[in-house]
Amino acid sequence: MKNVNLKSAPLVLALLGAGIVGGAAVEAVHHASTPATAAVLAPMAPPSVASPTPGAGSVVMPDFPLITQRYGPAVVNISVTGHAQASPDMSDPLEFFRQFQRGVRPRDVPVRGQGSGFIVGADGIILTNAHVVKDATDVTVKLTDRREFRAKVLGSDPKTDVAVLKINAGNLPVVSMGSAEALRPGEWVLAIGSPFGFENTVTAGVVSAKGRSLPDDSAVPFIQTDVAVNPGNSGGPLFNARGEVVGINSQIYSQSGGYQGVSFAIPIDLAVKIKDQIVAHGKVEHARLGVAVQEVNQSLADSFGLERPEGALVANVEKNSPAERAGLQAGDVIRSANGRPIVSSGDLPAIVGLSAPGDRLAMEVWRQGKKVQVTAELARSSNDKVAAAATPDSGEGARLGLALRPLAPEEKAESGLRTGVVVADVSGPAEAAGVEPGDVVLAVNGTPVTTPDQVKAAVGKSSKSVALLIQRGEDKIFVPIRIG
Repeated sequence: MKNVNLKSAPLVLALLGAGIVGGAAVEAVHHASTPATAAVLAPMAPPSVASPTPGAGSVVMPDFPLITQRYGPAVVNISVTGHAQASPDMSDPLEFFRQFQRGVRPRDVPVRGQGSGFIVGADGIILTNAHVVKDATDVTVKLTDRREFRAKVLGSDPKTDVAVLKINAGNLPVVSMGSAEALRPGEWVLAIGSPFGFENTVTAGVVSAKGRSLPDDSAVPFIQTDVAVNPGNSGGPLFNARGEVVGINSQIYSQSGGYQGVSFAIPIDLAVKIKDQIVAHGKVEHARLGVAVQEVNQSLADSFGLERPEGALVANVEKNSPAERAGLQAGDVIRSANGRPIVSSGDLPAIVGLSAPGDRLAMEVWRQGKKVQVTAELARSSNDKVAAAATPDSGEGARLGLALRPLAPEEKAESGLRTGVVVADVSGPAEAAGVEPGDVVLAVNGTPVTTPDQVKAAVGKSSKSVALLIQRGEDKIFVPIRIG
């Protein structure tokens, strides 16, 4: 179980799928393709309700069996395989030294993990968590009808923990997509997934809260629920009472590593935004305001003359950032953004996270006892990661054993390179020839390349071997790879 220690309590924040992290399997409650098509099932009518709960007046229960029957077939089990390095025994220093002297080196051993996902496109587009497929070399998707498909990772975004898979199948059952915006605390919700490998397991509960900020450096406004989710549930859907997906189950708070009554889901609105970028462009861009904010407590509210301890207190403004250009200052309290109230400091990064670079953010700011209107044009996050395929592509990319992605704009600026593609993952002939992740392929057989498709085309013209011009750090080297 991958855990993140919390400073405020002896709890751990646990991912819910079984991803491959650091080369080892961990339990966790953890170009371009055709855009996801509309659901092939007819729109679902509001589920019929049961009789009122005794003594509860008009309180009724949603029809969870109907939701499960209609949309359960669109929930899939995901199995991942990767490799970890098994090091020589270090428990005995003398024995370790002897093994080192004999030339015993770390060796690759297979590792496996499991998670969940759900079909959003009848053409085989699947949503899951990024941590479920992290560092995986093979991803297998199993449907409820027991068919299995090898999946390609179209891309993943660690910042929001969203990944998009594609399987070669058609006419697949799909979920009905909803929105987390209208979701209210106290509403019934239902989760379907594969906890501990038990496929298509159904659990239910209520929404406990919305817009939760977690101490994991993410800008996701999590949905908190009391739905029972466990290792293997990661990436599975969270349905509302109308049978619409409103979130992706992702994390839990736990002292034991298992479910203890508090679970978190990524709002589907954010996940769809990430999915659309990956499917359309093969990469994800996040917006950046350029401020560090902190919570406003009662003492700070009294100091700044605020009626209530609400808002995001600006502690620092980055130089040359959109916030600085807009005139934001340390000591400002941001009360609303684009008309949405900022109650806690975590509300601001959640709103920025749902925006795109170039969007305008209109803020109401409390400054020295007065309301001030400030508008910033959001920039592209400087630490964005291009969503790269975690599994080698089919065709010529598979012949080499390379998973490639284009150079990001900031990478071009930093390196001064105008052409080239980045090696995201390597195996097979390319790994044997010495190609490493992070290398930049500048040319194939003397032909400059700027996209993975150009690499495929150049390799396709070769029958026995290819010569890759590689940029590694400050050095350029030719690497011959035999493919015939």
